[in-house]
Parts: sequence; C-alpha cells; structure tokens
Amino acid sequence: MNQATQEFICTHEKDDIFAISLAARSSDEIDYKLAIRQINGRQKIKLKVPTFYNCPHILYPVQLSLEQSSSESTALYKAAHCKGETFVDLTGGFGVDCSFIARNFKHAVYVERNNELCSLAIHNFEALDLKQVQVVNSDAEAYLKTMTPVDVVFIDPARRSNTGKKVFRLSDCEPDIGHIYPLLKAKAKRVLIKLSPMLDLTQLMSELETINEIHIISVDNECKEILLIIDTAMSNASLIQTINMTGQEQQVFSFKPDDESQSIALLATEILQYLYEPNASVLKAGAFKTIGNEYSLKKLHTNTHLYTSDTLLPDFPGRIFNVNNVFGTSKADIKALKSAVPKANISARNYPQSVEAFRQKTGIREGGDVYIFACKTADERLAIIQCNRIKNKDK
Repeated sequence: MNQATQEFICTHEKDDIFAISLAARSSDEIDYKLAIRQINGRQKIKLKVPTFYNCPHILYPVQLSLEQSSSESTALYKAAHCKGETFVDLTGGFGVDCSFIARNFKHAVYVERNNELCSLAIHNFEALDLKQVQVVNSDAEAYLKTMTPVDVVFIDPARRSNTGKKVFRLSDCEPDIGHIYPLLKAKAKRVLIKLSPMLDLTQLMSELETINEIHIISVDNECKEILLIIDTAMSNASLIQTINMTGQEQQVFSFKPDDESQSIALLATEILQYLYEPNASVLKAGAFKTIGNEYSLKKLHTNTHLYTSDTLLPDFPGRIFNVNNVFGTSKADIKALKSAVPKANISARNYPQSVEAFRQKTGIREGGDVYIFACKTADERLAIIQCNRIKNKDK
C-alpha cells in the first residue's frame, strides 16, 4: 500500500462507504479498491475487534469474512479456556479467534482453504507480533487427517451452503462435525467447536457423544455462539454454562441437563414486587425451572419464562424490574393502561397478541423508561405488567 492510498484511508475513514465508492475515480496514485475495502473493514471492526482497529497495519478481507468473524470479547472468552504448548485453528477465516488463542501457546497453526485469507493472515499475524503462528493453506479435514496431535484444536465450521444460504444443522455445515468428530478427539487433548446459536441443544447432545461442556455465549443479551469443549481424557460429564457479556462484566449461570429435567417449577399465585427476566443465554439453554429454583423465584406460568419475588436479587443473570401496576385485559383495564402509560417498551410472553398488535390496540408508543410485559399467569389469565428497570450489578 503506497503513501497516497494510506493518506486517503486516514482522511476518509469516517465517511460513508457508498459515497466514497460513487466518488472514486481512476488514479495512478490511489488504489481505490484497496482503500474502500480498508475503510469498510476499519468501520466494521472498530467496536467489534478494537485490538485489530488499533493496529494500523491490519489488512481487511471482503465483507462476508468480516461478518463471520468472532468479536474480540468472544475470542477472549475462548482464549481463557485454552492453554498449552501446541494449538491448531482448522478454520482460520479472518483470524480473530486464532490471534487471541495463539497468545497462550508456544506454537500455533492457522489452517484456511481460502488462499487470499491465508495471505492476509500472514501479513496480519506479523503486524500483531504473533511470530509463533504458522499459516497453512489447506482444507480443514485434509489437514486434520495428517497433522501431529496437539494440545488444543479449534474449529468453526462454515455455516453457509454453496448458494450462500445460512445453514444450522451439523450435517449441513462444512466440514461435517459429526463425520470428523472421532478424528478431532484423536488429534487433541482438548477440542473447542464453535457452532451456530440457532442449533437445538437436545439434538446436539444426541448427535455428539462425550461433550464435557456446552457454553452459550451472549453479548449484551444477544446470543452469539455455542461453544463445545471436549476434554478427551475426561468422561462425559455434561455441564451447560450460560454467559452474557455486558461491558466488562459477565453474567454466568451453570447447570447440568439432568438438573433441569428433574426440577419442578414453583408457580406464582400472584405477581410480587420484583419481576425477573433471564438473559438470552439462559433462555437458549432451556434452564426454565433450574433458574427459578436456584434463585428461589416463582414462575408466572409453565410457558411464561418470567419470574417474580418480593426479594431483590442484584446478581440475577438477566434483567430485573420493579413492578408498579398489574392490569387485566378488560376494556376498563385497557383504558386505564392507555391513560397511565402513553409510551413504553413492550414485550409479549406467552400472550395471544404480538407486540405490534398490542400497540395498535392500546395506542402505546415505543420508548421511554416504562416497561410492559403482556403475558399469561399460572391461573391461565392474561396480565399486563407495568414496571421499571432496576440496574443489577452486571449492567
């Protein structure tokens, strides 16, 4: 990259990428194609992977590879569960996961079948001073078959079909994890597998044996990925760990699948002072009974995943609300609700109407500091709960 192109990137880094593309003219000095990709990459990665953004010599791939890469927070989480002498990332991609995990090893191998991504990785690992990382241009399964056993292997199978459509089932991803699972375990002491958050956990546990830990990772209450951890020297003692990263803090809740299947939910006969909503990872994990029992909460309904208590629990893994009022669904109640709450954040849980239909019926606008939960209670009645958010210790 010449000086003119670098200066163009610095000058236009915050500009609209489409406007830059339209205004670009042929030039012997400025490589506009490279500059536009760099500007787009820096804009996309600034908050997602600040370590890369703060390294001015990082080169960025096409848009799809940027979208598919991990964030810095999730990469650091994976790195915290990996250490040893040797490490292999079988599906390197843009190299975010590899760059953070490799710091914990004396020798690391980045494997990627896309030649351009390999070229970028060679440049970027040097820019990040990761001299211990070797780049190999190869298919993951082919490399796995011939590689020397290592301490840790990581794989993030491609979740798009040949036509570009997103896929979620293990057998539809590439490589097929179910097919190479025995080989992965034979080649590493510890195996980490990153999967789509759309996967069904019950089906996952039936398809793959000896999963020691399933980590469900959310960032700011948005479920991002499922991470499987397999320690090949251990027996199958499944643990499901839910993590919601909020700023510098983590909401963590762990349980065993048998805990949930053997638990009985305590249902509420009334809505008490505080309302509890589990975070996205807890809900994805299906810990509907376990979470209530762990925190001595009463569930509003078997199929309404909201909980209530007269005790404030600031370490609850989710959102906490102070209940101000509870309305029914009669005409008089709806009229009183309209009068009391002109604007609110509305959620519908186990309720016959969508949020949009509820807004149309009540005329309540979006926004403000008031929260409304339209839901069903244990006595099969419909309730509209008006409340305010309480900041717990993790948010």
